[in-house]
Amino acid sequence: QVQLVESGGGLVQPGGSLRLSCAASGFRLDSYVITWFRQAPGKEREGISCIRGKAGSTVYDDSVEGRFFISRDNAKNMVYLQMNSLKPEDTAVYYCATGPLETVVGDVLSEDEYPWWGQGTQVTVSS
Repeated sequence: QVQLVESGGGLVQPGGSLRLSCAASGFRLDSYVITWFRQAPGKEREGISCIRGKAGSTVYDDSVEGRFFISRDNAKNMVYLQMNSLKPEDTAVYYCATGPLETVVGDVLSEDEYPWWGQGTQVTVSS
């Protein structure tokens, strides 16, 4: 049974950093695509970063490129999102989502590609 559990959210000042974790179970990380999404109040959910395949190739949305970094630990079945230089506009509920490599064939940052989701963790960037 595929399960995802996010953690690590919280309140941080602008310019600060947070590391989110996504604990995965029920599948091998290197056989799936794992993507981080976020949803700000009143806005649609948006994909911001994914990691996939045995090589762990990564994709970033322009809004987080150079500030956020996705990584994984296959042995621990964990995926991380290191978030640096945080801005108030990064405030959102952050989710991890996953789907098998062979089924994620479209836009890897589209929520339509992913059947399994975590419950989300709140990140608030404010002084």
